[in-house]
Amino acid sequence: MIPVIAFGEALVDMLSSRLGEAAGDAPETLAPEVFTPYAGGAPANVAVACARLGVPSRFLGMLGEDHFGDFLARELAAHGVDTSGVVLTREARTALAFVSRDAHGERTFDFYRPPAADLLYRLEHLPAGVFAAPAILHLCSNSLTEAAIAETTLSMAEMARRAGCLVSVDANLRHNLWADGAAEIALVTRLLDGADLLKLSTDELDYLRADHPEDAWLAERLAAGVKAIVITDGAGEVVLKGVGLEKRVAPPKVQAVDTTAGGDAFIGGLLAELAMHLGEVGIDGDWHRDADFLARAVETACRCGAHAVTRPGAYAALPTREDLARLKS
Repeated sequence: MIPVIAFGEALVDMLSSRLGEAAGDAPETLAPEVFTPYAGGAPANVAVACARLGVPSRFLGMLGEDHFGDFLARELAAHGVDTSGVVLTREARTALAFVSRDAHGERTFDFYRPPAADLLYRLEHLPAGVFAAPAILHLCSNSLTEAAIAETTLSMAEMARRAGCLVSVDANLRHNLWADGAAEIALVTRLLDGADLLKLSTDELDYLRADHPEDAWLAERLAAGVKAIVITDGAGEVVLKGVGLEKRVAPPKVQAVDTTAGGDAFIGGLLAELAMHLGEVGIDGDWHRDADFLARAVETACRCGAHAVTRPGAYAALPTREDLARLKS
């Protein structure tokens, strides 16, 4: 198998103890709200997801030299992630996200970022020879929210492609991280078009395509060089698209408790399957034309996502192979 390298933000999810609070609830009737820290951050979650599934993974990013940065570094290492590409800084704090959940486990985020340490990562912080061997580089749009980190992210993707690595991108839009309160469509699309594998939700697809017909927008991404696109819809069917390829996969039915890591568990599971497959066929193989492999990989990814949403937090909710074996279809 080949390794997965994830770049971007690692942050602490402060998960609220309140579940399903109604808008009209009087404050005096509510129990005290307690926030429990969980290690998180979408790219970091993906690195952990791959490691827990037995695939070598590495996280690249910057953490504050503070209590929460130490916590995240320990958690990443404890789950088997290579943290030799993690840089510590005193110039900014580790990012926090305060997470509230409704009765169905769906969450909303209040981010304490910027400023944050992860936004200060630059190309000079890359470990020597990081892309010297075949690997999958995984990225998200949250490292596009400021000009300097966007330049780092786009340049890193280009470096990985030139080195012969495969690039994976999860749109993972968090509009409240952007200065204008909405993701910059042109910049996000530029990152998406540099991917080999692209994952986005139906909501993200609708936002990014704006007034373009869905099929035409997806065709433009494939024409730009994207080899496979997976479109998730919460508990609904996952759509897999490629050139001359379209499949639908239904996830297992589960009772969601916290959806924080559902999408990251999904893409982590998909990348783990791809990393193992590429170890057999080679990174230059026609993996994207193998409809049977892709369907099986998406089925595994769906099982990973389903498992994760039944547990609170991110890292701790990500499944092992044994967890997947116990999950009912």
